Amino acid sequence: MASRSIITLSLISYLILFTSSSSSSSSSASRITLPSNSQKVSLALYYESLCPYSANFIINYLDKLFETDLISIVDLNLVPWGNAKLRGNDTFDCQHGPSECLLNTVEACAIDVWPELNEHFPFINCVETLVYEHKYPQWESCFEKLGLDPKPIADCYSSGYGKELELQYAAETNTLQPPHEYVPWVVVDGEPLYEDYENFVSYICKAYKGTAVTEACSKVSLNTVRGKAKPIHPDCYKTRVLALVARIRSAITRWMGQLNMVASM
Repeated sequence: MASRSIITLSLISYLILFTSSSSSSSSSASRITLPSNSQKVSLALYYESLCPYSANFIINYLDKLFETDLISIVDLNLVPWGNAKLRGNDTFDCQHGPSECLLNTVEACAIDVWPELNEHFPFINCVETLVYEHKYPQWESCFEKLGLDPKPIADCYSSGYGKELELQYAAETNTLQPPHEYVPWVVVDGEPLYEDYENFVSYICKAYKGTAVTEACSKVSLNTVRGKAKPIHPDCYKTRVLALVARIRSAITRWMGQLNMVASM
């Protein structure tokens, strides 16, 4: 628990430092060249709040953006909808039940109420840490931990505006091409990473065409970027059928790899 709190505080400190550094004096600006928005690599995460694999990715992988200067070349977009299903009359069901619908909507409200990344990401990171630790009913403790006013989020949720935001995220998720198969579904510059999503830093560095040199990318081997056929990572699939298909596909891939190894001997 203490270690997670330290990580959250470190994340907030880094984001504050990053924000202040971007508005520093002209002498500092002459030494640091930040990319324009048009040069940044778009990184979109389609997820659902109670999927344990989404939580794991957010708190143990996505935070790599903030450990170095990688966030300076990334335009991060979080989409908390995942595998939820639309019903009639603008209602919907979530894969992990009503609690997930609640937290999806709360996180959508956080993104809207605090549009800056350094404001909403620490909150979402805090909530997903509690999900990861199986303590998500305590999600409201994140307001106190981060010194945030809960009223704007409560107003967003109770007014129905949060539901409208979720329906917008539903439309965005459901128009993905190719369609998402599971969550977390990670997309870099419009290209899904499929089950190589944990390797997202390599894809960002490969996609970046700007002139700013980042420490993070200088340490990454671009040869680690792989194709679609890759080992299976844990995911929350849209249906049990898709999960079964994925396991079969993975087994066939491993079997073909073994045959190729035997043939090459």
